Amino acid sequence: MNYDDYVADFNEGQDDRLVERWFAPDCVMYSSTRVCRGRDGLLDFLDWAHDGVREVIRPRLVLQEGNRLFVDVDMDFICHAPRPDFPFAPLLPGDILTVRFFVTYLLNEAGQIQELCSMTWPAEQGVTKAPMLSSHAGGRAAYHAYAAAFSAGDMERAGRYYTEDCVLRLPSVPVINGHDGICDFYRTMFQTVREDLTIHGLVIDDNGIAVDCTSTFTAQEDAPDFVVAPLRRGESVQVRVFVVYGLRNGQIATIDVARAGAVAPPASA
Repeated sequence: MNYDDYVADFNEGQDDRLVERWFAPDCVMYSSTRVCRGRDGLLDFLDWAHDGVREVIRPRLVLQEGNRLFVDVDMDFICHAPRPDFPFAPLLPGDILTVRFFVTYLLNEAGQIQELCSMTWPAEQGVTKAPMLSSHAGGRAAYHAYAAAFSAGDMERAGRYYTEDCVLRLPSVPVINGHDGICDFYRTMFQTVREDLTIHGLVIDDNGIAVDCTSTFTAQEDAPDFVVAPLRRGESVQVRVFVVYGLRNGQIATIDVARAGAVAPPASA
């Protein structure tokens, strides 16, 4: 078993493919709270655990002797849909929770996982932290978590992704400077008009992000002076935009937004 290949497949987030390739048909998983038997049992657990949450492995230590592996890993749980029932802590979009695991694997003759046993520390205890946004699978997932927090109008969580000196450049308003200035701008806007992001394309590395998306603006109350288009309560308008983010140490330092087409006519809900 090549553990690096297993981690790469795990971090893709395709649980059915992961289980089919890496786990024996009669596999068993033991944790402190449950036992899962067979591929179907394991998939049922993963479907529940990963509902609204991406789980990303970051190995710290990997030891192998014969058909047994021992690993010390940090697991990042990156939330893009509300999970009040998440076992380590309630999560909302934009949250990133890290938990340290010790895991042992017993492999069968075909090199598939026959038995998996895991134990954990309390959340955020003794962990390393990855950059929030990066080319790593977790950094890519984190952008979607940021977009989900922004679309939920939660600037407390979306704002965690900005540097203190972040700069926002929009096509319709003057430049907005600083973390607090950007968060205050959107908090005020969201009182009358909410913005929901639909991501069509995303390119990311450790220095920046380029996004092709549609912004849907929906009026929470009459907004005759809204800069994109006058809206009545319940009306929405869509705009295709390109957004380029500059990153510094895993956070957003610059945001540049350009319209990619004409503003669609307002539509009622």
